[in-house]
Amino acid sequence: MSKAVVPSPTVAAVNAAPAVAAAIPKARFDWIPLALLVGVIVLAWPAVGSGSTWLTLTVAGLAMGLIIFVIASGLTLVFGLMDVLNFGHGVFIALGAFMATTVMGGMAAFADQGLGPALLTLLCAMAAAMLVAGAVGWAFERVIVRPVYGLHLKQILITMGGMIVAEELIKVIWGPQQIALPLPESLRGSFLLGDASIEKFRLLAGAVGLLVFAALVYTLARTKIGLLIRAGVQDREMVESLGYRIKRLFVGVFVAGSALAGLGGVLWGLYQQSVTPQIGTQVNVLLFIVIIIGGLGSTLGCFVGALLVGLMANYTGFLAPKVALFSNIALMVAVLLWRPQGLYPVTNR
Repeated sequence: MSKAVVPSPTVAAVNAAPAVAAAIPKARFDWIPLALLVGVIVLAWPAVGSGSTWLTLTVAGLAMGLIIFVIASGLTLVFGLMDVLNFGHGVFIALGAFMATTVMGGMAAFADQGLGPALLTLLCAMAAAMLVAGAVGWAFERVIVRPVYGLHLKQILITMGGMIVAEELIKVIWGPQQIALPLPESLRGSFLLGDASIEKFRLLAGAVGLLVFAALVYTLARTKIGLLIRAGVQDREMVESLGYRIKRLFVGVFVAGSALAGLGGVLWGLYQQSVTPQIGTQVNVLLFIVIIIGGLGSTLGCFVGALLVGLMANYTGFLAPKVALFSNIALMVAVLLWRPQGLYPVTNR
């Protein structure tokens, strides 16, 4: 009499794995926030009335939003991956802006020789700003942030104190007065599309913002470093037990966030055409509005939130200048009433 062959538990588990995997639904991408962004752009057209004016405002708003994203990306990166509320983020913005005044002031004669020299000068200013901001960020993390990991209230207080001290040191080095930061001659002016005027610098700043966004998404989602960082956030002890030095990775994240703030400081200083020691403090509130709208710690949310803020500022500034003073706060309140955790909430928070 033949015996029935009973598969072993291991074989059964392997055979059942595809069925289990098939039963797990894939997470669907949420298109609604992007549809909201497109809807704001489309609805602004009849409100503005003129097609050329609408195009000018839209391009200007998107460029402003991309500059804000570059500045805020470092802040959302540090909070999303390290759970650190860094209210001293404005220090690195100011350092980047003042480094731009130093580099571009020293290379002004060279920068005015044509488009190539102008772009090379701007690239040197960005590189110097990122290096200095990153180096100061490393010291900031070791001295100020490291003792208060996991203590949000103390993080807020001590990083704000660090920002105040750093602002005074900036005044010692560069002085307390406002410093002009003009664009090189080749980057001034606008392109004309019919009656619409598109500023050259806004297009360049927008390209830099898109490049930063693409680099962040690729690094966090497609590289081993990004995988280790995300795994370290989920289970730090497990990653350390595998032999990886998670502390060094987190320090690297903080340095990268500081360097991105320095890069954003260069763009914001050129956008404002002037620099003051308080430039970082002045934009800090706007940055927190952006990351709250997008969802704390979400890179994609920060990107969409920054674009919404830039567009709303330009549209309301044209349609109702008095409303523009509080349009960003009104936008934040409206989004939080709709989605209390932001447009793209981080699920593990």
